Amino acid sequence: MTKAAPLRAAALEAGVTVDVQPLDVTDAASIEAGIGYVIATYGRLDALLNNAGAGHVGTIEAEPLDAVRAVMEVNFFGVVAVSRAAMPLLRESRGRLVTVSSVGGVVGQPFNEAYCAAKFAVEGFLESLAPVAATVGVRVTVVEPGAVSTEFVANVGVDGSQPTDGTPYEPAFAAYLERTRTAFDPANAQTAEGVADVLVELLLSDEPPARVQTSEAAKRFVGVKLADLDGSAVQGLTAGWVATA
Repeated sequence: MTKAAPLRAAALEAGVTVDVQPLDVTDAASIEAGIGYVIATYGRLDALLNNAGAGHVGTIEAEPLDAVRAVMEVNFFGVVAVSRAAMPLLRESRGRLVTVSSVGGVVGQPFNEAYCAAKFAVEGFLESLAPVAATVGVRVTVVEPGAVSTEFVANVGVDGSQPTDGTPYEPAFAAYLERTRTAFDPANAQTAEGVADVLVELLLSDEPPARVQTSEAAKRFVGVKLADLDGSAVQGLTAGWVATA
């Protein structure tokens, strides 16, 4: 609940009412309590917005499997668990299930093996769920932001002893970090408010799409992959992120 106070303050300043409750997407009891609170307090659930996420970068050679599993627990199994708990209620309300994924759920990115694997899994889960959920009146949408200027990037776990401490990957990782800093610089990245505007529009839309990118840059990036049958375009693009010459 460390983020609750500033959220409440922002809501108060904006003149809107919010009800902030704790929810750990990796804890079944917490999920049950959260869903139960909504029903006990408001009587129904009109929409679920999955937005919990954990970032991680590193090399697969040095990455502990426990760290990979932790990323999957939050970014994939957390989405599955909360969506599973919410579906009966969304059926009743003919509601919306919206999940924030990433362009990294479509395009694999250097040094993001665990993160992208989890987001790819999310995209496959939701793409498969969408037509089934639609038969009972639930609309499913996956949202794919690109670079967004938030504290999320600062919270990405980077263990300097993995790719940056005298390993063969040190030069490539240094190039990747430089490219990432540029992409997520506030001068280049999308604002969190811009992403929020897209989410609100989705929740209010009569015909929400199954997939939406939150910026023109994200659309172009995802478009490369969706038109890349042999993988050469993506490989050519991402190879430049780790080029050292």
